Amino acid sequence: MATLFRWLLRLASTAIVLAVIAVALVYYLAARSLPEYDKTLAVDGIGAEIEIVRDNSAVPHIFAESDTDAFFGLGYAHAQDRLWQMILMRRTVQGRLSEVFGQRTLETDILLRRLDLYTLATRSVAAQEPQALGALRAYSAGVNARIAEINDQSLGRGAPEFFVFDAPIAPWQPADSIALVKLMALQLSGQFRDEILRARASLQLPDPDRLADILPDIPGDGTAALPSYASLVPDARMPRFAAAPERDDPLSPVPRRGLAGASNVWAAAPERSAGGGTLLANDPHLGLTAPSTWYLARLQLQEGGVIGGTIPGIPAVMLGRSQSLAWGITSSYLDDQDLHLEELNPDDPQQYRTPDGWARFTTRRSIIEIKDEAPVTVTLRWTENGPVLPGRRFGLDRITPSGHVMSLSWTALSPQDTSLSGALRLMRAQSVNEALGATGLYIAPSQMLSVIDADHIGLKLVGAMPRRDRAMQGQGRLPSPGWIAANRWQGMFPDTANPEWIDPAGGIVGNTNNKIVDRAFPDHVSFDWGDSQRVTRWTQLMQGRQVHTRDSFVEAQLDTVSPAARTLLPLIGRDLWYTGEAAPEGTPERQRQRALDLLANWNGEMNEHMPEPLIYAAWLRALQDRLIRDEIGPLADEFDRVEPLFIERVFRDVDGAGAWCDVVRSVATESCTDIARMSLDDALLWIVEHYGTALESLRWGDAHQALHRHAVLGEVPVLRYFVNIRQNTSGGDFTLQRGVSSAQEPDPFLNVHAATYRGVYDFADPDSSVFISSTGQSGHFLSRHYDDLGTLWRRGEYVPMSLDEDLARAASIGVTRLEAR
Repeated sequence: MATLFRWLLRLASTAIVLAVIAVALVYYLAARSLPEYDKTLAVDGIGAEIEIVRDNSAVPHIFAESDTDAFFGLGYAHAQDRLWQMILMRRTVQGRLSEVFGQRTLETDILLRRLDLYTLATRSVAAQEPQALGALRAYSAGVNARIAEINDQSLGRGAPEFFVFDAPIAPWQPADSIALVKLMALQLSGQFRDEILRARASLQLPDPDRLADILPDIPGDGTAALPSYASLVPDARMPRFAAAPERDDPLSPVPRRGLAGASNVWAAAPERSAGGGTLLANDPHLGLTAPSTWYLARLQLQEGGVIGGTIPGIPAVMLGRSQSLAWGITSSYLDDQDLHLEELNPDDPQQYRTPDGWARFTTRRSIIEIKDEAPVTVTLRWTENGPVLPGRRFGLDRITPSGHVMSLSWTALSPQDTSLSGALRLMRAQSVNEALGATGLYIAPSQMLSVIDADHIGLKLVGAMPRRDRAMQGQGRLPSPGWIAANRWQGMFPDTANPEWIDPAGGIVGNTNNKIVDRAFPDHVSFDWGDSQRVTRWTQLMQGRQVHTRDSFVEAQLDTVSPAARTLLPLIGRDLWYTGEAAPEGTPERQRQRALDLLANWNGEMNEHMPEPLIYAAWLRALQDRLIRDEIGPLADEFDRVEPLFIERVFRDVDGAGAWCDVVRSVATESCTDIARMSLDDALLWIVEHYGTALESLRWGDAHQALHRHAVLGEVPVLRYFVNIRQNTSGGDFTLQRGVSSAQEPDPFLNVHAATYRGVYDFADPDSSVFISSTGQSGHFLSRHYDDLGTLWRRGEYVPMSLDEDLARAASIGVTRLEAR
């Protein structure tokens, strides 16, 4: 027995030693790819020495003798800190994820191949302005210098992920950067999915008033009556019921409904500023990832310094400031996508109907390599309207009649895309007028651009705006037959037609993704907007004081009051508050009374430390589901986000919307009060199952944790605790400090989409400007700069945004010197 014990002890000791050695080896290999910031390196392709000074937040300040060398330095810095992120995004837009991740990403690759964004980016290289082309080439050389350094010095393949996934790194090219802009356009666009959902809902709801309830228009004029979707193809046979929901994959660049781009931006003129200078605040909202989409950087160009948020892989400061100008962006919600039904020739499926008769598809075969499996060959098809989409994605098979396919018209499918040239020209602009003059180069993604100089403020919709025929059947809200000439795009509006505001009388401009104009179709810009709630709170805060400061703009960015809660709670609870008999402790009735008492004294602030936001959010979620599920069945799963305008229409009985409260499959006639009470009980039961019975001890932040998920390692057991970042957060779907819930079980209130960058710029004292990103500068999870800025972001704090070179050097954690070889 003693001998057996000794051998077991030896085996256990050996196993422990081997495990320690294995862990040490893994750590050593992973740590080899940690970038060294304090060094000198000889490189090819530069004219003079480049200095990359990293301040104490690891923000690089790049100093060079020429602009091209500065962009070389930016490419090198991006590759130092975010190489895996850049390569992953490039593989995504190329449709080459399956080479690394196997069958899991095949559907994503097929979609990207069909859209053919990378080919269009390659063709767009020649369309760039000479200065932009020089910047693209220099940037690519900087990225490739870092890749060469990694290979020459065996620096751990550049990132730990390259040890886990066999992903060979090809040299960076100018087309790669243009392709990433197109990928960004895909990530920010949701109009075509809204068309699909409206078509599916119209097949379920023959009453147009009920369709107007569940997919409400933003209040205001400009919407004309639409035909039913079935009437557009009256002789076609279409399935009626909803398809199974698609799996949510972090590697998919197409966001779920409600998770496309969003943002806030606003600016104040000197007369509305306490310091006498212009002010601008901006916080773009994107999916939370680790690392963040944004990478903070400063470049010293010939026109002066430029500092702000960049996207790894793209050689431009997309939002930020120079000494003379500051700019911010929000998603415009321009309707820049349309779906078209294409009728196949029954005698030759290689042809489709056009206004002039049958025409052949433009086709090309594309081979997708799949890890550990045989490759798949896909035939790409294009019509005159655009590429043919995969029939099984996004529920298209539920609205596409037999003998038809669906094509997509989209502004980002331009082979002459000069958006990056526009961004680079904006960086060099010295005034509001000069900045707005550069916007004619923007194609996609469309944005609301706000700009300020020392004396002026401006706001303009930028990006190509499709010109539609007044007789277009679907008005861009429903898929329409592509063989009817009136349904096809008629080119683009000139840039001068895009809405803009310069120095308005009130001294304030801004956008929260809200409706910006009241124009009738086809000059409408869009029917579907990203906000109907935040704008009311923003207006209150802006008009609540005569003059603003940097700090008042910060307070507005971090405001957590929900105007939706303030509007809806009095409606849905009006017949429940202070009614009913006393109920004994431990009964559902007593629990309901306690919840109502808490909500009665709540001001609508979505504070992470309070219980009321969780009770309210759970109640609204259960309420909307009860209202719609008996009417539309499984399609209710697509309406997983609370729509305040729908709830308000129902409880105000607008155009008979109160009919939603009656359960159509029951004998009794339920009132809206009945449904409100039952849904509150549903919500409280869910809360008890997940958080216990003590309502007063609930904390919204426990349910509303921000999840910054690593796209490929975030679901790996054990490792996910090192690469994912979780933080309790305030805010909600409809607050200025926006934190959109996942709406997916088992954590429906997980914060998955929020401000990934915040910046406030004060031209009374430009160097007092501040900014922050949602994680950290490094994409390496072993780096202390992987999540250090995220800690500040979660607390609502910022870091200085100064162009003072001495300040950057004084707080430096390292200086990288690139010398000409």
